Amino acid sequence: MKILLLGEYSNFHNTLKKGLEKLNYSVVLAGRKDGFKSLPVDVSFEPQLLAKTPLKYLRYLLIKLFKFDIAAFETSYYFFRNKHKLKGFDYVQLINEYPIKSTPYFDKILLKFIFKNNNKIYVSACGNDVIYLNYILNADLPHHILTPYIKNPKLKEHFKYSLAYLNTAHKKLHNFVLENAEAYIPGDMDYEMAYKNHPKAKPLIPFPINIDLLAYKPVKIKDKVKIFHGINRINYHKKGNDFFCSALNFIKEKYPNQVDIVEVENIPYKDYISLYNESHILLDQVYAYDQGYNALEAMAKGKVVFTGVSEEFLDHYKIKKRIAINTTPNLQEIIDNLSYLIENPKEIESISKNARDYIEEIHDYKKVAQQYIDCWNT
Repeated sequence: MKILLLGEYSNFHNTLKKGLEKLNYSVVLAGRKDGFKSLPVDVSFEPQLLAKTPLKYLRYLLIKLFKFDIAAFETSYYFFRNKHKLKGFDYVQLINEYPIKSTPYFDKILLKFIFKNNNKIYVSACGNDVIYLNYILNADLPHHILTPYIKNPKLKEHFKYSLAYLNTAHKKLHNFVLENAEAYIPGDMDYEMAYKNHPKAKPLIPFPINIDLLAYKPVKIKDKVKIFHGINRINYHKKGNDFFCSALNFIKEKYPNQVDIVEVENIPYKDYISLYNESHILLDQVYAYDQGYNALEAMAKGKVVFTGVSEEFLDHYKIKKRIAINTTPNLQEIIDNLSYLIENPKEIESISKNARDYIEEIHDYKKVAQQYIDCWNT
C-alpha cells in the first residue's frame, strides 16, 4: 500500500508518516515546510528563488502593492516538476483543503492532478477551513479563535489569513475538494464540534505524537519554576499570546525569586523544542477546546501546558485526572492558575505524569497511524 501525505502543519504529517512506516507502509510526504518552522518534507514545494535571493524584495513589493504573492508560481512550478512522484498512490491525505499553499485558484488546478492520478483522497480537518470558520462564527460558543477580532474589528489585519478562507476563491476550492474527497477526518475536538453533523465527516482521530522520540523525564522542582512562552507573531492574538504576556508581567513582579521565564518569538521548530526542554510550564493558547500540536508534544515530555481542556474534550475521552490547565481568555484566571502552580510545585509534578500517561494512551503515533489505516480502509 502506497500513501501520500500532502501538506504539513505543525509536524502532524511528519509524525503520522513515522507511525505509518512503523507499521511497514510506504509513505511520501510532499508540501511546503510550514513557514518559519521549516519542517522536513520528501518532496518540497517551498519557494527558493523568491525567498532566499534578492528577488524576495520584489516579491514583498508586489504583495504590498497588489496583495498577490508571486511565490505561488514557484510553488506551482515545483509541484509540476515533481508530479511524477505524486501519482499512483492508494491513499492520499490532504493536510486540509488548502494543502499546497500556492493560491486557492492554483491549488484547485494542482489538486485536480492529485484527484485524477490517485485512488482515494481524504482530508484532515485542522487549521483554517471554510466549514470550521463558518461554524465558529455562527455557533453559540463562549470563545473561539476569532473572538479577539469579533470584539475589536481593528484587529482585522492580525486575522487576515483566517478571514481569507471566507472569500469566494477559498469557497470555490472548498466546494471542489468537498465534491471529490472521500471524507473529512477531524483532528481534535474543535473540529469534531464543527463537523459533527457533516455527511462526509468521519469520527475524530487524535493527532499522532512520537512518544519514542519525545522522551519523558519525571519533573522534580528543586529551585525555581521555569515557564516557557513561545510567540508566533502571525497568530499573536489568535492564540491569546497577549493574555500570556500580561500574566507573565504580573508573575515576574509577584514571584521575582521563584520563577525563570523564557519568551521567544518566531524561531524554527528545532530551536523552539530545544529551548522549552528545560521548562516545567508551557503557555500555549487560550481560545481552543482541545490541544494543538505544540501542546501535545510538550505534554509528551511532561510539561504542564496552559491550553484547551474543555468539558467536551474531557467527556469525549472520559478523562478524570488533570492532564493540563484549561485556559480561556480570562487574565485573572491565568494568573491564579500560574500562582497556584508556583506555590504548589508538587501539583506540577503530578500533572506532568498525568500528561505523559494521557499522550501514551490517546496519541501514541503507532496507535493513531493504525486508526488512519482502519479509517481509510472502511
